[in-house]
Amino acid sequence: MMKKLRVYLPFALNEIKTQMAYKGAFYLYLFTEMFSSFIAFYLWMAIYKSSETGMLGGMTQQEMVVYVFISFITSQMVMVSISEQISDDVVKGTVAMNLIKPIDYRSSLLSMACGQMVYRFFIPSLIIWIGLEAYRYFGMGIGNVTWWELIAYLISCVLSMFIYVLFDFCFGMIAFFTSYIFGMQMVKGAILSFLTGQLIPLSFFPDAVQKVFSFLPFSSMVYTPTMIYLGKYTGKALALAIGKQMLWVVLLYLLGSIIWKRVTKRLIVLGG
Repeated sequence: MMKKLRVYLPFALNEIKTQMAYKGAFYLYLFTEMFSSFIAFYLWMAIYKSSETGMLGGMTQQEMVVYVFISFITSQMVMVSISEQISDDVVKGTVAMNLIKPIDYRSSLLSMACGQMVYRFFIPSLIIWIGLEAYRYFGMGIGNVTWWELIAYLISCVLSMFIYVLFDFCFGMIAFFTSYIFGMQMVKGAILSFLTGQLIPLSFFPDAVQKVFSFLPFSSMVYTPTMIYLGKYTGKALALAIGKQMLWVVLLYLLGSIIWKRVTKRLIVLGG
């Protein structure tokens, strides 16, 4: 275990250094994403003002405020894409060099994703989270998140990151057949913003649709950690949610292993 840590830790550290080297591009991306979050915030506030009950989808207006920004923070930390790196390696032919190196290609990508997650946790997620909790306490007059909810949330986020990255690894294998997957990545992002609950909380959907979504891994990426943070999952429901995330990590890892063995058998590199 320690040997593997020494091998793959530099991948994570180098990714953190890379993110810090290109701060301008990252902050531009952050600004556009924050802008969309505030649009969602004001949109939901308008919806709640027009509501007669003050309760929509099992959430109060105050809970929706927290949901909008926590789902944003969660998506920033969790949804670390590696399919673009896979596509780039396939196009340039560098994937062949990775195959002959004494390292596991998928493990190196996972390590890089962990590095990005750590960087995004401190910049900007931690700063936004502190601001949200201050507004929650002083602006809305409600209690802050408990330590147990925070610990459960962070554990769920780590599992969510592995679910997303392992899914994205399987998605990135399409590059071995098509080379360029930029268009499909755009489609994937739009679909996942819907299926993960980032755009609309899954509790707003009919019960039949919620049951279908609960069987898919996408609800475990953003919706589950956010609901844990809100205190909607406690006791048995919390244990079930965490257990389902662990199950999807194992299933997606096995699926990725099967696909990887198949695509490497048909790999043809031109150039590189």
